Amino acid sequence: MHQADQPRSQPGRPSVQRREWKIASISLVAVSAVLVIAVLIANLQSPRVALALLISLISALLVFALLLADVIRQMHSTERKAKTVFAESEREFHQMADNIQEVFWVIDPETRTATYVNPAYESITGRSCQSLIEEPSSYEKAIHPDDRAQILAKLEQAGQSGHFEERFRIVSPDGEVRWVWVRGFPRKDASGKITRLGGTALDITALKQAEDQVEANLTKANSAWAEAEALRKATLALTEDLHMDCVLDALLRSLAELVPYTCARVLVPEGGPHWLALGEQSFIEPAKTSPRCPLTFVADESPFFQRIWSERRRVLIPDTGKQEGWQTFTGHQQFRSWLSVPLVASEEFLGFLSVGHVEPNHFTEDHLRRAELLAIPAAVAIQNARLYSTAEIYGSELEKRLADLQKAEQALDQSEAGRRVSEEKFQKIFHSSPVAFSITTLEEGRFLEVNAAFEARYGYCRHEILGRTVHELRIWDDPTERRLLVAQLLRGGSIRNVMTRLRAKSGAIKLTAYSADRIEFDGQRCILAISEDVITHDPKSTN
Repeated sequence: MHQADQPRSQPGRPSVQRREWKIASISLVAVSAVLVIAVLIANLQSPRVALALLISLISALLVFALLLADVIRQMHSTERKAKTVFAESEREFHQMADNIQEVFWVIDPETRTATYVNPAYESITGRSCQSLIEEPSSYEKAIHPDDRAQILAKLEQAGQSGHFEERFRIVSPDGEVRWVWVRGFPRKDASGKITRLGGTALDITALKQAEDQVEANLTKANSAWAEAEALRKATLALTEDLHMDCVLDALLRSLAELVPYTCARVLVPEGGPHWLALGEQSFIEPAKTSPRCPLTFVADESPFFQRIWSERRRVLIPDTGKQEGWQTFTGHQQFRSWLSVPLVASEEFLGFLSVGHVEPNHFTEDHLRRAELLAIPAAVAIQNARLYSTAEIYGSELEKRLADLQKAEQALDQSEAGRRVSEEKFQKIFHSSPVAFSITTLEEGRFLEVNAAFEARYGYCRHEILGRTVHELRIWDDPTERRLLVAQLLRGGSIRNVMTRLRAKSGAIKLTAYSADRIEFDGQRCILAISEDVITHDPKSTN
């Protein structure tokens, strides 16, 4: 490396002394010349004067010689001091450069060859300083191949601008990759031309790893937040509409956002070994233009599915081509990767969520975990949709059986709204209706009036029940239900076809469709209640 490129201190002021000595020498030469001329002239006129002038000239030359000797001595002394200061400065520089952890470097801006580097170069790059002396451009080999072209172009630009600051990778001879932060600054001559480009290089591998770890954690956090948001939206979508078709459509749409698939199905048992795809969504163009029927298959025909059904666990098959018995799984042969999670609500097994893709190794454990998380609210939504469907069937039957009740309610509504229906007509409707009617006080539940249908349904005579409360007679199997219904009436609402259990005089519990409204009767706040039998169905006899 060139020593001229190493920092050094300025040793005193020799230039000032040289300037003073030059002025003194010129002055002495001028005086000597004058004395010589004077001696020549005096020699012609007076030998004594010439002798005196000659003595003066000799004296001046002696003085000049003494002064010259003193100046030479001082110059030698100054030079020795300058060398001492320079040596001390160079020693301090080397001591500092040898002990700092950063690489201190100097390169020629025109040739981009290194002219100086400190020993830290060896510890950071894994290459010796001697190799850089022998081949000044060998530092380029330390730059990672993917970053080399860009960094060398930046160095070339720095030769003009004088500024360089980059983060990039370097590779040691044993293949270890490190990150360095390199900064450069210019060294200019008197004309402002950049003669050297110097700078430092700091090993920031640990810092870069920490930054990468923070970025990875942030990516995981964003992914977890997006997943949680997708699950929240899916749960809301599953509860917007309780019709089974809407629930299944919302389920499969939400699943596509969490687990990209080719085809997804909800497989449910239909009875015995028979299974049905209750819902299906596919992103494959159908091979035939004719409408597709829902997938049905018999579990006994596929040993593979029989095992899945018996275990009722989550399953992930990266490559179905390597899965024994996969071709016997009806309707799933086209999938190359497949996952399945059971649908369980209130400890009741409802079926499977089947997800397939035509590419092998498409699904991962993370996809399986997401499907399993979605299966929890999906199973609850499917169960609620079934209950809602059953309730719709009961409601349809009740509507047919309560046609007379609706006529009576309409008459009562008209009487309540305009007070236009006479008491006599009300009593006629009340007592002649084939549906059980009763009037009780709102707070106590004391019977004020019942009709013949009520007596027939519950086995009480009219005189046995009037004046007594529902609590004394223990009409309600669960008194809490009456308190809830009363609270609803106090809020101004009506009660329509609430299924409850009422007790007859014999103690028999009757499953009842109960409807009620608030009325004013004999100046009291009362409840007009209508109760009717509920037709029940045997779920085992229906599909």
